[in-house]
Amino acid sequence: MAEILRLPLRFIGRQTHHPILAVAAVLVGPYMVSFHSRLFGLGMTDLRASFGLSFDEGAWLNTFANAPQLLIAPAVGWLVATFGIRRILVPAALLYALTSALIPTASGFTALVLLHVVHGLLLGIFVPATLMIILRNLPMKWWITGIALYAFRTAFTANAGTALVDIYVQHLGWQFLYWQDVFLAPLLALLAWFGAPAEKVNRDMLERADWGGMMLFGAGLTLLFIAVDQGNRLDWFQSGLVITMLIGGLTLILAFFINEMVVETPWAHVRAISARNVLLILSVSLLYTMAAASNTALVPNYLSAVAHLRPEQIGTVLIQWVCIPLVLLTPVAVWAMHRTDGRLIIATGLVCFGVASYLGTGLTSQWNGNNFRTILVLQAAGHILTFMPIIVLAVANGNPKNAIATGAYIQVMRLLAVQVVQSVMTTYIRKGEQVQSYLIGLNVERGSHASTTSLAALSHKVSGAGEALAHSRATSLLSQNVQAQATVLAYINAFWLTFFCAVGGLIILAFVTKAPKGPLTT
Repeated sequence: MAEILRLPLRFIGRQTHHPILAVAAVLVGPYMVSFHSRLFGLGMTDLRASFGLSFDEGAWLNTFANAPQLLIAPAVGWLVATFGIRRILVPAALLYALTSALIPTASGFTALVLLHVVHGLLLGIFVPATLMIILRNLPMKWWITGIALYAFRTAFTANAGTALVDIYVQHLGWQFLYWQDVFLAPLLALLAWFGAPAEKVNRDMLERADWGGMMLFGAGLTLLFIAVDQGNRLDWFQSGLVITMLIGGLTLILAFFINEMVVETPWAHVRAISARNVLLILSVSLLYTMAAASNTALVPNYLSAVAHLRPEQIGTVLIQWVCIPLVLLTPVAVWAMHRTDGRLIIATGLVCFGVASYLGTGLTSQWNGNNFRTILVLQAAGHILTFMPIIVLAVANGNPKNAIATGAYIQVMRLLAVQVVQSVMTTYIRKGEQVQSYLIGLNVERGSHASTTSLAALSHKVSGAGEALAHSRATSLLSQNVQAQATVLAYINAFWLTFFCAVGGLIILAFVTKAPKGPLTT
């Protein structure tokens, strides 16, 4: 069988004449994508009101805005290797700027959906394309720094997004959730044009293109994303739509794997990630994503749902105790990666997440932002000390000739795995709150000593409004307290879940062997 992927070695680590501009492109592209995705999710309530959408329409708009990324993202590495950075990134960035300018002016749900589909499709290009800039157009000594900047943006944008949404919605207007990209996308196009060299079309790769494999893989992943994104809202397997999407997606993925085994030149044969270390590192990456949900989902959602903090208050806490430590720790992580085995750095990051999650299991309904300071600093350290070396070791343990195929599967982890984790965590908290509410409610119904005492105390507090209403008001307050405590217990269980994911990542990491010697290893 022909090679899985014949990526000429001259494509690896070829220096551009303007490496600073290439690094700037790496900064702008992924940050633009991450900020938009975060702002879009956080600002959905305001967007629904501005566009006049129902809750269901808003949920579907979110799906249509994000699912198309998976249609194109896995194939971007091949497109860049075939056509060059400029031909892929520059037109996409300019069209993206135009689409971002048009969306706030659109009227009607159909127009919104069509524009968001185009918008999402273009979003899927920028992150994998800018990652290819690191490996194709930067000197090898800059690789770890470029990857660190790439990794840094995930945690930074997730935590800074809350404050930025509040600034846009309260002061500038909700339109800037889109219009910020009208300015950033042309800047990305400019940096890519001058930061990446002009390249000829690779006719050999074009002639041997595995179009069928790329279409099957992208379409299958898109259907799976739709099922996962709508799963929590439609109650998973209780929905015929979710089941149909899951079956359709898995069928297309199976067809893709069969296609890769029979075509003469497969685009992303599973052998590209069959190396023992690569599989183990991808498994660690999945568990890291779950552990990281303690920061991206649990803390901000708890501060909103239980502590009842306003968005600007939550944003201030996250910027102070996550974003600032991230800025300070990233150079330290780069320094350590140049001098230490990446496995030790990953282990340190997972330990930080584990300790943070363990501390989170002690939360109560009285916790506010200040109670999470230690947890958030540990999570900031966990992000950069885990994600950056995971990418480095995944690349270092892979075959350079399989770089495009490996990149395709990395995009699956970046988009689909993250969505799975978010949906699973949302469902876990929702179901957990229902179970805890039922269990606590049983004690109230049985007239336990604690519930009787609480009801009497609440009746005494509201007795000033009249004895006739005191009991009903006390019962209502007790019900609210039960609901609050059930939510707290659900979050405690969720913190335990992320703790065990961090421990699981450490266990799998113990079986990862030292990466072969190369530009990314000490």
